[in-house]
Amino acid sequence: MRHYIIALIAICHREALRFFGQRARMIAALVRPLMWLFVFAAGFRAALGLSITPPYETYISYETYIVPGLCAMILLFNGMQSSLSLVMDREMGTMRLLLTAPLPRWWLLSCKLVAGAVISVLQAVVFLAICALYGIRFAPMGYVAALPAMFLCALMVGALGIALSSTIRSLENFAGVMNFVIFPMFFLSTALYPLWKMAEASELLWWICALNPFSHGVETIRFALYLKADPVDWAITVAAVAVFMALALWGYDPGKRTMGRKG
Repeated sequence: MRHYIIALIAICHREALRFFGQRARMIAALVRPLMWLFVFAAGFRAALGLSITPPYETYISYETYIVPGLCAMILLFNGMQSSLSLVMDREMGTMRLLLTAPLPRWWLLSCKLVAGAVISVLQAVVFLAICALYGIRFAPMGYVAALPAMFLCALMVGALGIALSSTIRSLENFAGVMNFVIFPMFFLSTALYPLWKMAEASELLWWICALNPFSHGVETIRFALYLKADPVDWAITVAAVAVFMALALWGYDPGKRTMGRKG
C-alpha cells in the first residue's frame, strides 16, 4: 500500500509542477469562461428567458445560470489537455517508463486521472472566486457541496480524454479529435441553455442533450451549489466515469496491441 500511495503522490506532484510551471495554461483556462460570463452573457440575457425550474426557486439572471456550466467547461478543457500530455509523454518515452513501473496499470492511470481532476477543480474554484467578486455568489456551504460534484465531473471528462488518448498516436491527430469531442459535448448540453429551451427548438436536440453525460455532470454541479442533489444525475455521471475508465484501461492494455499485431 505504501508504494501505491507514493505513486499517487509522485504523479500528483508531477502534474502540479507541470501546471504551475505553465502560467499561460491557467490564464487560458480562465479566459474562455470569463468571456462567456462577461461578454456573451450580456448579449444572451435579453434573448433568453429562464423559467423557475429546479434547483432554482425564483427567477435568476442568465449569468447566474451559466456559472455551473462554465465551471464544467473548465473541467472539460483541462481534462482533455491533461490527456494531451499523455500523448506527449508517449512520444517522449516518459509514458513507457510510467506504465512499466511495478504497479498495476489501472492504478497508474487512475493516479493520472485523479491528479488531472484535482488540478481542474482548483481552476474551477478560482473561477468561482472571480464570479463572487463579480457579484454572482452562492451559499457558503454550496461551495463546499460543489467540490465533490466538480471532482466527479472532472473524473468523467478526464477518463474520456484518457480513453481517447489511447487511440491517438500523434499530437496533431489528438488536437483534431479534441475539437470533434469538446465542442459537441459542451454545446449539446445544459451548460449554456436549459433543457426545456432545447425542447422548444428541436426534439432531437432535446434527446441529444438529455443523453449527453456531460449534461448530467453540469447538473450535479448546479444542484450542489444550491445544496440539492438529483440522484439520476449522480448515477449517470458515476456510470459514465466507470465506462470511460474501462475503455481507457482496455485501450492501454498491452495484450490488446499484441493480439492486434498477431491478427
